[in-house]
Amino acid sequence: MENLIALLVAAPLLGAAVLLCGGRRLDRVGHLLGTLLAAASFVIGVVLFADMLGKNADDRTFTQHLFSWIPVEGFQADVSFQLDQLSMTFVLLITGVGSLIHIYSIGYMEHDERRRRFFGYLNLFLAAMLLLVLADNYLLLYVGWEGVGLASYLLIGFWQHKPSAATAAKKAFLVNRVGDMGLSIAVMLMFTTFGTFAFGPVLKSAEEHLGGGATLTGIALMLLLAACGKSAQVPLQSWLGDAMEGPTPVSALIHAATMVTAGVYLIVRSGAVFNASPDAQLVVVVVGAVTLLFGAIVGCAKDDIKKALAGSTMSQIGYMVLAAGLGPIGYVFAIMHLVTHGFFKAGLFLGAGSVMHGMNDEVDMRKYGALRKYMPVTFVTFGLGYLAIIGFPGLSGFFSKDKIIEAAFAKGGTEGWILGSVALLGAAITAYYMTRVMIMTFFGEKRWQPDGEGHEPHPHESPKSMTIPMIVLAVGSVFAGGFFSIGDRFLHWLEPVTEHSHGNAPISATTVTAATMVVLVVGAGLAYLQYGRRPVPVVAPRGSLLTRAARRDLLQDDFNHVVLVRGGEHLTRSLVYVDHTLVDGVVNGTAASVGGLSGRLRKLQNGYARSYAVSMFGGAALIVAATLLMRAV
Repeated sequence: MENLIALLVAAPLLGAAVLLCGGRRLDRVGHLLGTLLAAASFVIGVVLFADMLGKNADDRTFTQHLFSWIPVEGFQADVSFQLDQLSMTFVLLITGVGSLIHIYSIGYMEHDERRRRFFGYLNLFLAAMLLLVLADNYLLLYVGWEGVGLASYLLIGFWQHKPSAATAAKKAFLVNRVGDMGLSIAVMLMFTTFGTFAFGPVLKSAEEHLGGGATLTGIALMLLLAACGKSAQVPLQSWLGDAMEGPTPVSALIHAATMVTAGVYLIVRSGAVFNASPDAQLVVVVVGAVTLLFGAIVGCAKDDIKKALAGSTMSQIGYMVLAAGLGPIGYVFAIMHLVTHGFFKAGLFLGAGSVMHGMNDEVDMRKYGALRKYMPVTFVTFGLGYLAIIGFPGLSGFFSKDKIIEAAFAKGGTEGWILGSVALLGAAITAYYMTRVMIMTFFGEKRWQPDGEGHEPHPHESPKSMTIPMIVLAVGSVFAGGFFSIGDRFLHWLEPVTEHSHGNAPISATTVTAATMVVLVVGAGLAYLQYGRRPVPVVAPRGSLLTRAARRDLLQDDFNHVVLVRGGEHLTRSLVYVDHTLVDGVVNGTAASVGGLSGRLRKLQNGYARSYAVSMFGGAALIVAATLLMRAV
């Protein structure tokens, strides 16, 4: 069965090659071919999963060696795949949700003349993401990592005729390059320290604390930098909101279930490295805690439905990074929340796209209202995703997010109380901003108005090609968390790869659940009082200082512009000045001095015989005089 692993990557990669190189002759069937190959990859994953379930927990790791990429003395780079419980979880998530998004895109992109190319990019993204999670070494993972960055650039900027989309794509590409440098440095450090970059030897050496604590900390911090770039964590989070300029299926694919989860996968896969460096683990939990609050606050102030969900994504990934930073206490729960989040956040994004589809691509929630009457399927599926993400009892988010909050308290000591309290506060804000989205979109009175050309939106339900994927994701939003939690099923599934420890919880799980329910009610209640009991104005009020800052992403772009852009400009100007005045000055000054001296010496060679005779006579006279003087002394 391990011979099928390569086909997981090959199927969508073939689709990308055919669709991008096949030309316009494939325009009529390109979307079907792309969807078929994505679904084929999912079927292969299910077959491998079934075979894996038939084996003992310790025998569920499959490897497939394809060829040696760079076989030289002292350096062996192999193209090999590793399929274990962790990578299998990602394979099913990527191909399953990815296939649903392909189906959704058939209807959503129906009238786009470049639909074939769009599906080619989707297939390329799936292939790169699968390569990332199936690689058995960090160098091959890096290839997939860069492939994901390229595909995301192409998808975010797909409508490049819009300057905002082109700018957003470049911004995402550049910010991710910063994180990619961290992964590049980490891979080089691994090779110089351990002589290899294969997962097995590197993680075993880290467990034995070989290579020195400082080196392991450096490797862990560089891996974290890479994770911050892909997963939009502070301080490399600025690209995520702008990336909503891409088509809505891109938002669902990249920013819900796949790309932004790559950083979480990298941290969990490299768990032994982080376990060997408590300092790096502390940085991880700080980054996760800061980001979960940062994204939640930003999501509270956005009127653009997709950007509100983007802030939510940033916050929920922050929960996962926080859990991953807790070590063996939280690895399993980070991945569990990652999977449940893939269901409900993809469903929410597809629901947002359905709303936009029925509202002439309007994204301002202040111009929605009462859409539940016109879009009942979208309302129900979006509503179930909303209940799941806020942690309503019995739904997926209730089981996965509560486990992270429990794990945060189980860290113990002051650190545990701080992290647990931050996670609880994030849960309250999540309930607030998601209730706000729900009320502004589906409740109240209709607020839509004619556009500049006098065309008034006529909201309607989306076609079945769009609603069926939304229904399937809604089912996952409802039942996935409970299914994983029965008998600690998901914990036992991942434990052979990630390990697990219970920590020392200062309060019981029941108390944590009660506290979570209280903050949920408080957050949702505040949103209802503010948006449900009074008419929502079509034009946003000025708001408080915090609201205005949150609308501008807590001034992250302003900070980047002042510190990085202007700082870079001043640094560049200073370097140019030093180059012109010091470096070029020394070189040009030396050249001028030599030239001037040469010009003066050249005057002595005038071509007149009498001048040369006088020079010879003078020289001879000086020699005679010097000789006589020496004898006299």
